[in-house]
Amino acid sequence: MENLFQQLSPDFVSGLEVWIDNWFFIIAIGLFVAELLRYTLKKTFTRNLLGDSIANFVTLGLFVVIVALVAAAYAGIFFYCYDNFKLVELPITPWSIICCVILADLAYYWEHRFLHSNGFGWASHTVHHSSPHFNISVAYRHGPLDWFFPLFFHLPLVFLGFHPFIIFLSEVIVQVFQTQLHTETVKKLPRPIEAIFNTPSHHRVHHATNRQYIDKNYAGIFIIWDKLFGTFAEEKAPVKYGIYPKINTVNPLKIFFAGYIKLSRQLWQAPNWRFRWCLLVKSPIWAWQQQQARLKK
Repeated sequence: MENLFQQLSPDFVSGLEVWIDNWFFIIAIGLFVAELLRYTLKKTFTRNLLGDSIANFVTLGLFVVIVALVAAAYAGIFFYCYDNFKLVELPITPWSIICCVILADLAYYWEHRFLHSNGFGWASHTVHHSSPHFNISVAYRHGPLDWFFPLFFHLPLVFLGFHPFIIFLSEVIVQVFQTQLHTETVKKLPRPIEAIFNTPSHHRVHHATNRQYIDKNYAGIFIIWDKLFGTFAEEKAPVKYGIYPKINTVNPLKIFFAGYIKLSRQLWQAPNWRFRWCLLVKSPIWAWQQQQARLKK
């Protein structure tokens, strides 16, 4: 128990973050290869599946390039706020890391829910949802501004006194946990696990276009957030993946920028400035309903 309160160095935490991120990527590639073999054995392997999977990793590469350009500024904001605005200074211990991971997971829930609630956020996040398939590679399907939104939801943890390196580590842990949820290979896990944690079954629901599944299961690690805030749905009916309307391409550049290209067209064709503002701040469902109403006229 005393080990939970053992002081750790920032360099150790930073190194642990990199180690987890790098090694899990290697593990994820291995899992992805195993999934491709499973598709082959089930005779469901297609050229579209292969092209879509390659596109997923290309969008990851584009995302990494953008992150590399903004990483210094992103980290600088966290450290500046930590040095000047923290309420207390929490020690770097295994216990504080556990607490930060739980709070970072709660922050991720609200960030994720926010991305589904307005046109500006959805234009980036739609990239992740646009694949008609569901495998490990989809976890690496990123949009151009996916680095931007976490800043606002995780920055409050700095004010609470968590060291930025602990917050960055917590973000990595939440994302790594999320990665292994993108699979159809695992059906349902034992009930106690399904009751507390996010699972492949729960996350398949989140990626569904079925009416009863839309805007459900935003959780990162703990599905209890969705149960607590009324956004939980259990996987029952078979899941249909993707977005509506479908983008029908495996071109990674088109996939990566599709959301903001579509939003730009909507803004350009909007009848007035009030409508443009609504496109940015209201949900994509609202935008779709408005489009359908205009088509009926």
